[in-house]
Amino acid sequence: MSDDDADESAEPMDSEDPNDDGEQYHLEVGPGDVADSVLLPGNPERVEKVVESWDDHDVVAEHREYRTATGTYDGTPISVTSTGIGSPSAGIAVEELARVDAESLIRVGSCGAIREEASVGDLVISTGAVRQEGTSKEYVREDYPATADYRVVSALVAAAEELGYDYHLGVTCSTDSFYAGQSRPGFDGFEARDSDEKIDELRQAGVLNFEMEAAAILTLASIYGLRAGAVCTVYANRVTGEFRTEGERKAAKTASLAVKYLAEMDGAVEDADASRWHAGLSIER
Repeated sequence: MSDDDADESAEPMDSEDPNDDGEQYHLEVGPGDVADSVLLPGNPERVEKVVESWDDHDVVAEHREYRTATGTYDGTPISVTSTGIGSPSAGIAVEELARVDAESLIRVGSCGAIREEASVGDLVISTGAVRQEGTSKEYVREDYPATADYRVVSALVAAAEELGYDYHLGVTCSTDSFYAGQSRPGFDGFEARDSDEKIDELRQAGVLNFEMEAAAILTLASIYGLRAGAVCTVYANRVTGEFRTEGERKAAKTASLAVKYLAEMDGAVEDADASRWHAGLSIER
């Protein structure tokens, strides 16, 4: 029988939704495969570096750019799913993780700083993101804010402080292009229209860094009622011209510890019979 005949004889799907059977179409994870909190690096090879500081882990799925592992960090359930490069694939990850009951998502990556004070090897913890990418615009109007959940930001700051890492807190710019979109020259010196003006405007507005996924993750998480945040290690400083892959594991260690703190924050809310975590509630340090 030919491949064409096989296709014609296949049973029709009961639903247009490719995830109808519970296993997600792209991530290939199902209910119970991931913890409530999931770290989101871009590079699938970074998954093994993320889990180095965990107590244990198992790789539960691997398909295309998406590699997922689940384990524990200091006794706290935790997962990691790589998203590939850019907001379109990161948006797919958010969609499918939400469908298998993930509740907290933390982007873990690298970035280029556009302010001198954010040195190579430092961390940038995003409070929000400029939506200079197209994926989130497919979901909601352009003036809808991409904001990080205040609990995730608090947990990331607490983790960076505990680990003794230098970090910066502020707004990130997410782009669809590593080159033209981030005001870098393209092939043969090509420069995008208004390239210099764009980066100057962002600097003057206090934007700290460029990367390619945070805005979509934050926007979709907000729409779906999930907690989300982002922490990136600075690899490049666009002001000083430095570029080094330094401190690669800092963001992963910070995010992993932040997941533990989020669990403790949730416990403090339950113990206090409060409606949500606030600064008046303590967490164990």
